[in-house]
Amino acid sequence: MKITTRFAILSLIIPTMVVAQKNIDPTPEDVVLAKKIRTTYDKDDVAILESTENVTFDLNKTESKVIVNHSINEKLMNINHRAAIQKYEFYDSESKIETFNLKYRNDKSVGSYVVDEFYKDNDLFYNDARVKHMVVNFPVQGYIYNYELEKKYEDVKYFTSLYFNDEFPVLKKQIVVTVPEWLNAELKEFNFDGAKITKSQTKDSKNNTIFTYTINDVPALYKEEDAPGRSYLYPHILVIAKSYKLKGKDVALFGSTADLYKWYKSLVDLMKDDTSVLKSKVTELTASAKTDEEKIKNIYYWVQDNIRYIAFEDGIAGFKPDESNHVFEKRYGDCKGMANLIKQMLKLAGFDARLTWIGTKHIAYDYKTPSLAVDNHMICTLFHKGKKYFLDGTEKFNSFGEYAERIQNKEVMIEDGDKYIIDKVPTASHESNKEIFKANLSIENEKLQGTCSKSYLGESRAQFLYIYSTFKNDKKNETLDNYLSKSEKNTLVTNIKTSDLKNRDAKLTIDYNVNVANKVSSFDNEMYVDLEYMNEFKGFELKDRKTDYQFDFKKNYESTISLAIPAGYSVTKIPTDLVVKEGNFDIALTFQKTDKEIIYKKSFIFKNGEIKASEMTKWNDFIKNLIANYNQQITFTKQ
Repeated sequence: MKITTRFAILSLIIPTMVVAQKNIDPTPEDVVLAKKIRTTYDKDDVAILESTENVTFDLNKTESKVIVNHSINEKLMNINHRAAIQKYEFYDSESKIETFNLKYRNDKSVGSYVVDEFYKDNDLFYNDARVKHMVVNFPVQGYIYNYELEKKYEDVKYFTSLYFNDEFPVLKKQIVVTVPEWLNAELKEFNFDGAKITKSQTKDSKNNTIFTYTINDVPALYKEEDAPGRSYLYPHILVIAKSYKLKGKDVALFGSTADLYKWYKSLVDLMKDDTSVLKSKVTELTASAKTDEEKIKNIYYWVQDNIRYIAFEDGIAGFKPDESNHVFEKRYGDCKGMANLIKQMLKLAGFDARLTWIGTKHIAYDYKTPSLAVDNHMICTLFHKGKKYFLDGTEKFNSFGEYAERIQNKEVMIEDGDKYIIDKVPTASHESNKEIFKANLSIENEKLQGTCSKSYLGESRAQFLYIYSTFKNDKKNETLDNYLSKSEKNTLVTNIKTSDLKNRDAKLTIDYNVNVANKVSSFDNEMYVDLEYMNEFKGFELKDRKTDYQFDFKKNYESTISLAIPAGYSVTKIPTDLVVKEGNFDIALTFQKTDKEIIYKKSFIFKNGEIKASEMTKWNDFIKNLIANYNQQITFTKQ
C-alpha cells in the first residue's frame, strides 16, 4: 500500500550559508521569548511560533477530478543557542510542490539550496515518491525564519489527513479548510478530547463553508520507538470528499465503503494475470500432497520462502496489485503482488482465494471510514470448508492459520465480485506465543554446567526463525552459539541439537549443553552462587517515555532453572521472590528449595503485547527491583 508521510527523517544533510541581511537579527524581546519557550520545551531546539494551514478545492472538469490546494505558512524560531534543522515535503505523480521557500524575518528570500530528488529508502525498490528538502541554520538564539509551502493534489482522494502536531512544538496552530458549495466533504475529527481545539464554521460571500480550527501550545511529535501509530496519539482531521456536483448532477467520490471498494476493484480489474506461467509450479507443489491443507501450505510457504518482499510505489501501482506472473517471474513483489500471487496459485489448485485489504495495527481506523488512510496492507483470504484463513505472504515464517500481531483483530475488506465482505482477523492469546527455557545445572569446579532446552510457539517461533535466517550460511552454527550464550564470554554453549527448522508448523526446540564461569565463588566454608545468567529484561527501563510501548507480539516467556545442591553443603540463603501483577504485565520470580535442588522459576507475561504509558512508573520501579533481585546470590554452607 502507498503511504506518504511528512514525518520522515531524511539522512542527507547539506550545509547552507546564512547571507547577511539587514533587520534579521533577533531583538532583545525575541531572545527573552526564546528563553521562555525553551524552559517549557527543554528537549527542543526550534519552535514554531505560528503555523497556518489553508486548504481549498478546485474542480478539474476535463478529468472530473477534485483538486486540493494546500498551503502552509510557519514562523520558526531558534530557542536554543544554535540549531540546524531540515524542512522537507514529499510529493509524487499525484501531487506537485509549487512553492517551497524560506524567508528572513524582513521577508527577503534566504535563497536556500533546495534538493529535489527521488525519496530513497531500503524498503522501497522503485517508487514515484520525491522529496524537496533544505537545511535551515539558526546562528543565534531567537533567530526567526518564515517558511512557505504551496502544494497541489491533482485528486482529492490522495489528500487524506491534517495533523496539528509537528516535528517541533507549535505555540499557535490554525487550520482553515474552505469547502465550496459544490463539494460534499466531511471533516472527521479524531483524538480531539482534551486537546483544547476551538472550532468555528462560517460562510463567505460565495456560500463556501469555512472551517477554522485553532489550538495553542502543541507539543512536538514524540520521538519514541515501538509506539502506537500517530493516528492513535495525536489530534487530526480526516478529509473525506464524498461527492461533488457537476452540471447539476452528483458525482460520487468516497461517500461510503462501497465507493472505496468500487475504486479498489477498478484497479484489480486492470490486472491481466497470465496464470499459465504458474501452472507447472502449482502442479509441482501439490502433486505429492495428500490433503487439501497440505496443498495450501505448500503454496503459501513457497511464496513466503521464495518471493522477496519489496514495497513498490509508482503512481497507481501504489494501490494496484501487480500481475501474479510478473511477481512469480521476478521473484519479488510488494504486499499486493504477493497476495495476488497466493490467490492465483490457490485458484489454480482449485481453492476459493480472494484479495483482501487491511489496515495494520499501526492505523486506528476501520472501514466505516471511506478513505485511503484506512488501510496500508493487502493479504489473501482463503475460503475453505466453511472457514476463512488469512494468508500474509510478507510474514516469512508464519504458520498456516496463525496471524501476526500487527493484523490481529483488524478489519478486513474481502473482494466478493461487485460486493465486498467486512470481517476481522482473529485474535490469539499470549499462550499461543509461549517460549520456554529449561536448565538442569550442577556445580563442577566452581562452574555452572548442565543441559538446557528452549521451545518456541507461534510468533516467538516465527521471530526465532527470522533471526536464524539472517545468520550467514557458512557461520550459522557459530552464530547460533553466540545467540544462545548471548555473546557472553563466560558462557560456553556446545552440542546443539534443534528440531526441523524448516517446519514452521511444529513446536521449535533447541537442546544444548552449557558451561558458565564466573558465577560461583568459595570462601572458607561458604559457596556463593549467582544463578542468574540469562538476565531477561535487565536494562529494559523505559525512562521518560510518554507513549505506550508495543512489543512485536503478545509475549509469554517461562524459565525454570534447577540447580543441584552440591554434596556436603546445605542451603543457608536463597534470594527473595519478586511478583508483580499489572493490567498489561504479570511477572514472577520465585525460588523453591527441596532436599536435592533449588528451583528458580521466572515468568514474563505481556498479555496484550504492550506496556501502557500509564504503567511506565510501575514498570520502571519493577525494573529496579528486578535488577536488585538478579544481583542476589544463593549461599551454600559446608555441613
